[in-house]
Amino acid sequence: MLKYLEAIHTSLPELPINMAGVTRTTSTEQTEIVNKHNTLRRGVQATASNMMKMVKTNEAEQKMIKDLLLLILPSKSLSGCGENLYMAWYNKVANFLYGVGSINGGVVGHYTQVVWATSKNTGCAMAYCSNSTYKYFYVCHYCPQGNYNFTNPYKSGTSCSDCPSACYNKLCSKCKNIC
Repeated sequence: MLKYLEAIHTSLPELPINMAGVTRTTSTEQTEIVNKHNTLRRGVQATASNMMKMVKTNEAEQKMIKDLLLLILPSKSLSGCGENLYMAWYNKVANFLYGVGSINGGVVGHYTQVVWATSKNTGCAMAYCSNSTYKYFYVCHYCPQGNYNFTNPYKSGTSCSDCPSACYNKLCSKCKNIC
């Protein structure tokens, strides 16, 4: 298992495509991951009035790769980003009720990070774990980070009614087109 450690590792060089079981996601995979996030984000219940459209970011991906390479989950020293393990992302919605949080004592943090309205950038890397039931794990950084205690992950209301600028397909966006 990956261990959580406090560490500062911003001095690592740019990493090659595949190193020590950690792989950068391809452009196609990145697009698929972002599209899946946006599908899940636009489908929240209660409807979100301020849900930002998720976009990929190379900076977040590079931080994630560095963390995985050191066999740690992202430390708190990586400013302004949260993280999530793909195997546990959205399925925690079963434990969550908007305005309440966890309804059964179950974990909801993975779900709420995916649907945190102001987290609009993500970068993911893949780790291969040969001794695990699930061999491949996608781990993602989310920027800006979310998951603040005692705070709803988004504002409930009509889709896009609290967007800072434009709306595209029920998500707040910088422009009204696909941009």
